[in-house]
Amino acid sequence: MTQPPAIEDYDARPLDGRTVLVTGGAQGIGRGIAQAVLGAGGRVMIGDLDKEAGRACLAEWNVGERAAFAPLDVAREASVQRWVQTALTRFGRIDGLVNNAGIADPHRAPLASLSLADWNRYLSTNLTGTFLCSKHALPALAEASGAIVNIASTRALQSEPDTEAYAASKGGMLAFTHALAVSAGPSVRVNAILPGWIAVDAWKKPGERHMPRLSRRDHAQHPAGRVGTPQDIGALAVYLLSPLSAFVTGQRFVIDGGMTVKMQYA
Repeated sequence: MTQPPAIEDYDARPLDGRTVLVTGGAQGIGRGIAQAVLGAGGRVMIGDLDKEAGRACLAEWNVGERAAFAPLDVAREASVQRWVQTALTRFGRIDGLVNNAGIADPHRAPLASLSLADWNRYLSTNLTGTFLCSKHALPALAEASGAIVNIASTRALQSEPDTEAYAASKGGMLAFTHALAVSAGPSVRVNAILPGWIAVDAWKKPGERHMPRLSRRDHAQHPAGRVGTPQDIGALAVYLLSPLSAFVTGQRFVIDGGMTVKMQYA
């Protein structure tokens, strides 16, 4: 069975003694961020709808009291409140929040046939979930002079057909990021990461893992020479969560191997 890469230790351990909450942290990019936090010396509370995936993380990480999992539905305020309170009870403080949970599939029906239920589902998970988690973690974050990192997408800047709901939700996250950075500063810094193509196949729960099926062309079309990995996003998240980025707030960081700066012609 394919295993995700092991936790990589950071020499400087910039999150030593700090507690970071990661929504959607049991699989994919969220798991990559959670492992980066642990590798940087931090403690992590992951929240996810998938209980099996959350429990698998704790078993495979084997870091004792430095990691915890609790079920979380970011679209339900009561669930968010319970999750944040569980983290405070367990760790006593919150130094960072990563709003990563979201619907991953950007493609839906053409706009003329897109249902209101589908539209609302994208916005309630991707955008309202970011609002709810930030709202309820903010008092503890302010007390700790902490940081929020919102995981948006390069699709907030460019699109394919039939992705209006997803693009709108991720674009809303960017506006929410700079607005909250102004409102919550200087106590809390708020930034956004916009991932491009990130291969998460090996970062799923044990029964669904496999190596990414990527062609040479898939890698070669990126100026960086390859498709991204969850570790790439995790490394930037650690920087934005740590004191290393103390003068950085309200910003958006594209991490896509250079795809959005590449001229493309049909």
